[in-house]
Amino acid sequence: MVGMIDLNTTEEDETTPSSGSLSSPSSSSAASALSASGSGSGSGSGISSPVCLELWHACAGPLISLPRRGSIFVYFPQGHLEQLPDLPLGIHGLPPHVFCRVVDVQLHAEAANDDVYAQVSLVPESKEIEQKLREGIFEGDGEEEDIEATAKTTTPHMFCKTLTASDTSTHGGFSVPRRAAEDCFPPLDYTQQRPSQELVAKDLHGSEWKFRHIYRGQPRRHLLTTGWSAFVNKKKLVSGDAVLFLRGEDGELRLGVRRAAQVKCGPTFPALWNQQLNQSSLADVANAISTKSAFRIYYNPRPSSSEFIIPFNKFMKSLDQSFSVGMRIKMRFETEDAAERRFAIHGLGASN
Repeated sequence: MVGMIDLNTTEEDETTPSSGSLSSPSSSSAASALSASGSGSGSGSGISSPVCLELWHACAGPLISLPRRGSIFVYFPQGHLEQLPDLPLGIHGLPPHVFCRVVDVQLHAEAANDDVYAQVSLVPESKEIEQKLREGIFEGDGEEEDIEATAKTTTPHMFCKTLTASDTSTHGGFSVPRRAAEDCFPPLDYTQQRPSQELVAKDLHGSEWKFRHIYRGQPRRHLLTTGWSAFVNKKKLVSGDAVLFLRGEDGELRLGVRRAAQVKCGPTFPALWNQQLNQSSLADVANAISTKSAFRIYYNPRPSSSEFIIPFNKFMKSLDQSFSVGMRIKMRFETEDAAERRFAIHGLGASN
């Protein structure tokens, strides 16, 4: 199967190809948030969601992994709370980390801006299970690898392109390099003087978008014309955002957006934080952890590079690594061209 075509690192030679043949449910706003809940539900498939798994992963970005139901993750309450605009005072009894079993994962997309997020239901493990995990008697079940592998291997045709000023102009169209168009879109009849077709693609919410796909110009190139400006305006896209097209094994065409990566010091949706992350809800979460009962976290993977839910095996491996002042380490970041980059940094100090 063909993997994703990253148009941010690939330049295409637009040569003439050979002749060939011819409404959505809205979800509540959510960034990373906390709330107490009952036990999670769902089948053992790993994720329960009306959102297309492959498209959700594509929009989330290359650095995101998700837990599967039944796996063991380590949750860091303090790291989660530090993402609040105003760190609440008076919340005591939260341990530095909690070994939890994932009981449910649901994928969602923000109706206003298509930001993706997941609702993850966790149940703290008992001290006995935690000890056996540390001793290697129990294992962490492979955690994120299963879901990551599913998302990557079941997406045969997909491309991602960062939008240019021309792509987002009110009177322009969307220029698609030939290789991406031929891989993801139905074949055009190149025997026609001006080959064209109508494309219908579904977004994260199941809404259908219609575009005119035409092959024209000098030199000739693939363009999305009619319908494209309406899509740009509705989604409020700007230069630097990325658009993804995905054609699944069933032949259905889907599209999503990935906003330009920005380093944020606070949450993306402060109104939600004020509604769900108040003193009462945080106290409920602290109580859920102490009583080993289920609670939910709303995890928006893109606004912050700080991880507060970590696969058990990854957490245990980190304990074997010692850090010292001046040590050179590498960190992964998603940059504004929608690609993954690695940066080397030096440790200046360490503290608890």
